[in-house]
Amino acid sequence: MKYWPLALCAVFNPVLCYASDLERAYTAQALGVIFIYLAFCGWIIWQHKKKNAHNRQADQADTSMRNSNSLLVAYASQTGNAELIARKTAESLKTSSLLVETLALSAVDAATLRDFHRVLFIVSTTGEGDAPDNAANFQQTLMLGNIDLSHLQYGLLALGDSSYTFFCGFGHTLDAWLQRTHALPLFDLIEVDHLDDGALRHWQYQLGLLAHNTEMPDWETPVYQPWTLVARSQLNQGSAGAPVFHLKLAAQQQDMHWQAGDIAEIGPRNSPQAVAQFLKRLALDGTLPVHSGDTTFAYALLEKLLPHDEASWKALSGLDAESILRALKNLPHREYSIASIPQDLHLELLIRQTHYADGRPGIGSGWLTQHAAVGGEVGLRIRENSAFHPPAQNIPLILIGNGTGIAGLRAHLKARIASGHLQNMLIFGERNAEHDFYFKDELQSWLAQGSLTKLATAFSRDQAKKTYVQDVVRSLAEEIRNWVSDGAAIYVCGSASGMAPAVHSQLLETLGEHTVTNLAASGRYRRDVY
Repeated sequence: MKYWPLALCAVFNPVLCYASDLERAYTAQALGVIFIYLAFCGWIIWQHKKKNAHNRQADQADTSMRNSNSLLVAYASQTGNAELIARKTAESLKTSSLLVETLALSAVDAATLRDFHRVLFIVSTTGEGDAPDNAANFQQTLMLGNIDLSHLQYGLLALGDSSYTFFCGFGHTLDAWLQRTHALPLFDLIEVDHLDDGALRHWQYQLGLLAHNTEMPDWETPVYQPWTLVARSQLNQGSAGAPVFHLKLAAQQQDMHWQAGDIAEIGPRNSPQAVAQFLKRLALDGTLPVHSGDTTFAYALLEKLLPHDEASWKALSGLDAESILRALKNLPHREYSIASIPQDLHLELLIRQTHYADGRPGIGSGWLTQHAAVGGEVGLRIRENSAFHPPAQNIPLILIGNGTGIAGLRAHLKARIASGHLQNMLIFGERNAEHDFYFKDELQSWLAQGSLTKLATAFSRDQAKKTYVQDVVRSLAEEIRNWVSDGAAIYVCGSASGMAPAVHSQLLETLGEHTVTNLAASGRYRRDVY
């Protein structure tokens, strides 16, 4: 292509040699036009190649960006509820600066799933456990094929109606299929019965953990009941980790019931000191009546998410009290595993104190472990967590957890002992036995009495080579296999980011994928991870 000017001259040179001056002039003009035309064509071709190369680089960059940062929200909806929740989910994640794509399950194929590392599925069920219409093709093609999704992490929200025999049937079918493809759950499937607000708040709680956004507002604020904080004590004095507190609360209302595995939703509040600092900075009077005189400005601020960056402060400057209350979001709820049973007469919690990077205490843990007064009121709502309720039959139970995850496992042990179900194994891990062995005396007493068959621990910092819960699971592989063959269930409670996936992988190695899948499908493998 680059030699075309020489070729053109070679063609026309004989003509120019025998032509008159006028003919040569016309010929030169014609050659000039041809030259300009060919140059223009060459430039167009060059620009096209350059654009294609740029597009290929952009496509590669987009794919790389999608793989590393973006998240897919996929929905299967029959009446529109799942789609609505999917779009609210996407918007909540986008406010945390995540890259999010939203697709109906009918638009999701194998290539799509390979492109993403994280997917959130929001699916409804129609009829007796059937897939919605816009998931039929996905179910009949992709779910019947052979695909490896071992790179994929997923969360699953299943909508259903418990009056039907196969409650959340398609959600459970999808979950079982994802596990067969070796995809790893970010957290256990969340069932939603008749759009239950509590279950949806639990979904939002998981979204906040996923987005690393502890201030993600609730879609629907819970209606809390008044409880009294009757006792609070730190259990790990001298620990290298953050302080852990044991709390006891008493209901101010009668007939408050819960089961082992249920969750306490807490309505946190700001400290009076934080409210005073807010009022001082904006030079406002906290005694001003607000909400038609029902309360004071300062009291209303106790339940509001106060600003902690300059842009938020500037947005409030010059506003009156009522306008400020409308501009500020409510503090989001916090969830904690209940560590007791109703027979204990108190609802007990085990809470690790957390802090923001700037040193501020966490919204929920700061309120409960630092600011709430012993003898004062705490807003609390009990949320039924049927996915982590005790086994229906008297079967052996293997409990595995770390850190404050011992709270939910302790409630299960208490319920089992109270019911006379004494074949229980506990595997627990923390940093140091000297400081971080929560409820040590109680557990060892149960072991001595025969209420606890086996207690195995992993204190990671007590020896040169760190030992974790999954290492104990590996060392007890033969015993765990024997328990499972005798009908045992496995319950896991604790950290979703480290312990839970490591234990899951070890259980797959110990028991085999087929057994683990069957345990999950039959309700004998349950997790409450956060």
